[in-house]
Amino acid sequence: MLFLQKLLPLVFLAFVCCQCTPIGPPGGGPDRYVPPLPVSSSQQGSAGTVPISRMLRDVRLKTDMVPRGKYGRKVVRPMIPRYITIHSTQNYTADASQHALALKRGALRSPITRDGNRIGFLIWHFTVDDHLAIQHMPIREQGEHADFHGPGNRLSIGVEMCENRGSNLAVTVDRTAKLTAVLMKKNGIPLRNVVPHYHWPRHGKHPPNKNCPHFLLDNGRPGATWRAFLGRVGYYYQQLQV
Repeated sequence: MLFLQKLLPLVFLAFVCCQCTPIGPPGGGPDRYVPPLPVSSSQQGSAGTVPISRMLRDVRLKTDMVPRGKYGRKVVRPMIPRYITIHSTQNYTADASQHALALKRGALRSPITRDGNRIGFLIWHFTVDDHLAIQHMPIREQGEHADFHGPGNRLSIGVEMCENRGSNLAVTVDRTAKLTAVLMKKNGIPLRNVVPHYHWPRHGKHPPNKNCPHFLLDNGRPGATWRAFLGRVGYYYQQLQV
C-alpha cells in the first residue's frame, strides 16, 4: 500500500506537460486568484544590502539534478540565458520534490508536434513550491519547457511554480519572486526579460500563446496581476548587493 501511495503522484505526472493540456478542471483547477503582493513594513530595508546567499536561504534552494546524459539532459545544449520564463505546473497533485522525481525518472514526455514528432523529455531549471525550490539542471543548459525549438527554450531559464492542492500559492509566488531576482542578478538579466510562458508562441498550437502561469495572468493575458508580480521581483532585486 505504501508503494502505491508513492507511485500514484508519478502516474499523474506522466500525463502532465507544460506545453499541452493540463490535468484538472478547465482553467486550472481551483483558479485561485493571487492579488498584488504588497511589500510589508517588516520587509523594508535599504537597497543593495542583502547578500545573494541570504536571499537564497529564504528561497531554500535545493539541488537535485537530472543526471547528465539521462532523459531531459540526454543531449546537453549549451545556453547563455537572456530571459527567465515563469510557468505554473497546472498539476494539482504534486509538489516540487515530486516533480523532481518525475524528471529524474523520465516520466514527463514532451508533446507531439504538428509534424507528428516528439521532441523528447520535458525539463526545466527550477521548480518552486511553498516550502522550497529545487534546481534540476544547470542554468547554462537549454531546457524543454516553453516553445519547442523556439527562443523560449534556447534563451531562457525555466521556472515552474507548483499549485498542488492544499499548498499556499501566495508563498510559492513570493519564493519565486526572490529566486527570479537572484537569477537576474547572477546572470545580468533585466526585469523586462522576465516573461510568462504566454510570451513565447508555440508553433502549431491553438492558441499559440498559452495561458500560463494562469493565476498571474488576467483573462489569459499579462495584465495588472503580472505587473504586480514583476514589481515584487524588482523590489527583491533592488535589495540584493551588487
